[in-house]
Amino acid sequence: MPACDMEGIPEVRRSPPMRLKHLLLGLLLAHSTCSAADEGFDSIFDGTLANWQGDPTYWRAEDGVLIGEITPETLLNKNSFIIWQGGELADFELKLEYRVSDKGNSGINYRSIRVADPETKWAMEGYQCDIDGQDQWTGQNYEERGRTFLAYRGESVVLKPDAKPELTKQLGDRAELQKKVKKNDWNAVHLIVKGNHLQHFVNGVLMAEVTDEDPGKRRMSGLLGVQVHVGPPMKIEYRNIRVKKLK
Repeated sequence: MPACDMEGIPEVRRSPPMRLKHLLLGLLLAHSTCSAADEGFDSIFDGTLANWQGDPTYWRAEDGVLIGEITPETLLNKNSFIIWQGGELADFELKLEYRVSDKGNSGINYRSIRVADPETKWAMEGYQCDIDGQDQWTGQNYEERGRTFLAYRGESVVLKPDAKPELTKQLGDRAELQKKVKKNDWNAVHLIVKGNHLQHFVNGVLMAEVTDEDPGKRRMSGLLGVQVHVGPPMKIEYRNIRVKKLK
């Protein structure tokens, strides 16, 4: 599966030689642009669970896709994660694609820690790029088991000690940004995490931005994992998971 598609390039049918030449040049240019955009990224999912650990009741690898699924027989009492075993990430970029069921709820945790919980072996605490099938929360920055809602979709905020998030800029109308998220289809997520500056992009659109100026609560490195959430039966799929370390 290529990292990016060729959407917008006309189909080649019975094209005259000159038009065919232009189309081929367009394809080469698109491929070059995709390659440049993915330079320095390494795949961290090889189609198996070799480098991931989570509860096999909920997580499996199938046809090159990482799948989390809750059935009527396996409902959760606490959110459960599958955690990448490649070590901690500090400054990095992450790219992946996801598809979630209508009632699904998931998230990408980063700079997180694994926490002890008597009800689940696979709990995490830390920053999260939220994902849900109703697109109420998709793209926002939520701190799992921490400060909770940090930046809603459409917000750029600054976090300071003992204070509510300070809205510094509106990135766009929340409802309009929601329309950028595809229903029952694959969506592309791009996280840029550098220093205390955290950006969440969905389908190329900046959805939420946090500058964390709370030295007592922020984390500058940590684990990466993805989530199945308490609630009704659901399915979340991830593919093309790639990371670029920035230091």
